[in-house]
Amino acid sequence: MMVSMSRFKGKDRKTSFASPKRPTQNPEPDSLPTFGSQGRRFRVVTNDTVVLPCDVINPGVYILAWKKGIAVLTAGSTKVSPDERIRLVDGNNLEIRDIQTNDAGNYVCQIATLKPREISHTVEILVPSRIKSVSSGGNIDTKKDSMIKLNCEADGNPVPNITWTRKNNVLPNGERNATGDTYIIQSATRHDAGLYICTAYNDVGQPAEQTITVNILYPPEIEVERVWVHSGEGNEALLVCIVNAEPHAEVSWYRDTLKLDTNERRITEVRGSRHTLIVRKVQASDFGNYSCVADNVVGKSRAYVELSGKPNPVKINSNKNGRHQNNYNISWSVDSYTPIEEFKLFYRKVPLPDESPADTRTQYQWPKKPPTRNENEGYGSPIYGYNSMRNEWNDVILPAVPSEQFTHRMSYNIRGLDTAAEYEAKVMAKNRFGWTPMSDVFKFVTSATPEIESNPKYQASYGISMTSNAEARDLGSTSSYNGFTKRSYNVIICVIFTTLYFAFNNIV
Repeated sequence: MMVSMSRFKGKDRKTSFASPKRPTQNPEPDSLPTFGSQGRRFRVVTNDTVVLPCDVINPGVYILAWKKGIAVLTAGSTKVSPDERIRLVDGNNLEIRDIQTNDAGNYVCQIATLKPREISHTVEILVPSRIKSVSSGGNIDTKKDSMIKLNCEADGNPVPNITWTRKNNVLPNGERNATGDTYIIQSATRHDAGLYICTAYNDVGQPAEQTITVNILYPPEIEVERVWVHSGEGNEALLVCIVNAEPHAEVSWYRDTLKLDTNERRITEVRGSRHTLIVRKVQASDFGNYSCVADNVVGKSRAYVELSGKPNPVKINSNKNGRHQNNYNISWSVDSYTPIEEFKLFYRKVPLPDESPADTRTQYQWPKKPPTRNENEGYGSPIYGYNSMRNEWNDVILPAVPSEQFTHRMSYNIRGLDTAAEYEAKVMAKNRFGWTPMSDVFKFVTSATPEIESNPKYQASYGISMTSNAEARDLGSTSSYNGFTKRSYNVIICVIFTTLYFAFNNIV
């Protein structure tokens, strides 16, 4: 039994020293957790919400944590950060609400294995454009001809682009817009004043805008509406100066060197920049030189206006292509409140390029009259002046028919011209206050072929009317009054007497 006991003990001892199995220290790689998502870059606008994903496959018993820099935000399911805007959603995803600029950075989702595994997300905060400052707080006052520098400082993420425009106008350089933080006006004029708009935009949110008001300080600038004003005794005259100034200018009116006060016949009127001196019931003593004087703190300006009783410049209204080979009927009109006393007509053949006269002044030889002249050609007797120098101006002085009409008309048949030649003419008119300035030069061409006679049957059908027109073409000069010439008047008188004569004979 002892042996057997010892035998059993030996067996028990052997059994008690058998070594147990040890667990594996390094698990197989296939059993470790892995990420089902990859690191990404998130671009988020301020005040929005972002969710950063962290999908883990085979998480096992390992702890997952979110970190930003050295700060731990969550560990497992526990929120470590005190920031109320941060929480875990849908498992291990990190949500950040009402995101701000200081939330930008790298966020790491980490698995606490022996060698930690992690993915990283980058959060970029997109900030809408914001204008921080503009030049002079948005108001610039500067003098004319100075350089203006408009600055606009803006921020945002990404950095915004800045565009310059001008309200209801183009920029001084003629363009609709310009880019850059600064816009420069090299030499400012009064036309550069206005509202300039700085717009900052970076494709995030809405563009930011701010205006800069530019005021150009300059002395008065005067534009005279008409430097020469025609009027007549008993009529009204308006002398107008358009004044632009910054700041506002005081305007006074002068007659020569005498400052004018208002009275019953002389009043002033202001509408915006338009300053008017109104002279009522004009008298001959009112004619003369006037001036408007504008004055502000920057400077002083003066502009001149002449009030005159002389006629307005003559307007030649003939057809430039003549109907005859050797004569041309020229017609003109002139406006004058005072009756016209006489006209002066100048004409000459247009010089060829190689026929430049030595002296272009008009030469007169008084008196010279064509050898054949019908005394009933027009009212009064024209006076002729012929030039002895080739291509110089010839002149004719024509007495005017008295008329109370404002528009006076006259015509004259110039004879002795060359065939198919180009001529030029100009006319002056005179009333009791003096001569008009010379009219614009008028050019005409004589015909190259004879005028075709009218059909006799056509003449017969129109009777005396056609005869009158034919006679009118032969007039040397005519002056019209309400559409009737003196020649037409004579023809009508003849017709009346002829009719009375035949009527009387029939009665007898």
